[in-house]
Amino acid sequence: MNLNLSEEQQFIQQTAADFAAKELVPNAAKLDEGKGKEEFLANLKQLAELGFMGLNVKADYGGSEAGTIAFSLAITGLARGCASTAVTVSVTNMVAEVIQAVASEEQKKNYLPKICSGEYPAAGFCLTEAGAGSDPSGMKTSAVRDGDSWVLNGSKAYITSGEYAGVFVVWAVTDKDAPRGKGISCFLVERDTAGLTVGRAEDKMGQKGSATNPVYFDDCRVPASALMGTINRGYQVALGELAGGRIGVGSLALGLGEAALDYARDYAKERRQFGQPISNFQGLQWMLADAYTEMEAARLLLMQAAFTKESGGDFGKQASMAKLFATEAANRACYTGLQILGGHGYNREYPLERLARDVRITSIYEGTSEIQRMIIARSIL
Repeated sequence: MNLNLSEEQQFIQQTAADFAAKELVPNAAKLDEGKGKEEFLANLKQLAELGFMGLNVKADYGGSEAGTIAFSLAITGLARGCASTAVTVSVTNMVAEVIQAVASEEQKKNYLPKICSGEYPAAGFCLTEAGAGSDPSGMKTSAVRDGDSWVLNGSKAYITSGEYAGVFVVWAVTDKDAPRGKGISCFLVERDTAGLTVGRAEDKMGQKGSATNPVYFDDCRVPASALMGTINRGYQVALGELAGGRIGVGSLALGLGEAALDYARDYAKERRQFGQPISNFQGLQWMLADAYTEMEAARLLLMQAAFTKESGGDFGKQASMAKLFATEAANRACYTGLQILGGHGYNREYPLERLARDVRITSIYEGTSEIQRMIIARSIL
């Protein structure tokens, strides 16, 4: 059991930390206020140039080929600076990975270099629907074969980077008579395809810099070559990629929790009450000790899941455990940090209230904590 990082992994971790401190932190508050979009897109382009949009994609397609551990480290580092940027990078990597896993060689050569290079600012993962969230097998979006084309109709909800994505991976029912989850296929749909419309961005509680949009398909006609992978086997593909995405979300939560605790720790050493720094008080010391211990446990769970995936093992249970624990612990960590700041923590002049809002969604998207517990229980039983 070697817990040391390779030189490449250390380099990626440090690069993410440096980029977050220099480029992301100064813009994070502006993004939260609905400003700084140009800087946000410029940062995405820079991250692509640094190789962060294809961390687990082969070099033949423009990727970094750095692996899942490096991916986890990168998302954690970026999240310490800006959760909106980190989630955009995470989902774009997830889309790139699903294309690499099941697309044809022609599709890979066409789309992966555009994603990895930043030609596409982001990529969209179109699975969730208004009536099919925790149960994506209940989706209603359909794809009907018409000659040399497929015609898509329906809508998708809560699509990360909807308004920035250059391409979408879209899941749709291709056999309405098949049992639930058995007649679903996935398609590659370019942004400018006629019949595809991206709706207004949601007005969210947190991670406001990351656009989250509905995507509508109204007689959206794509060529037969847009089908990705085996027809009617797309649902299994989605489940596999969601498991990998959970490593990303857990890593993002870890970064937010660490950022909150580090800020609160430094504040506690400077803030004086009763004639001494509040860090001298055992009550606050224990709050920090417990929270940092949980963050370290989350980090180890994430590394285990990332290592298992990178090694080609069955990582589904590990990913759900890591996502469940990291996101729940990070929520507690952000609230602990806010509590240590007291009234200042509730003030928007300080970053803790933003971190507390940004972290809340991590225990919901990519599968709620309750869904993770179901997955874990099924594996155990």
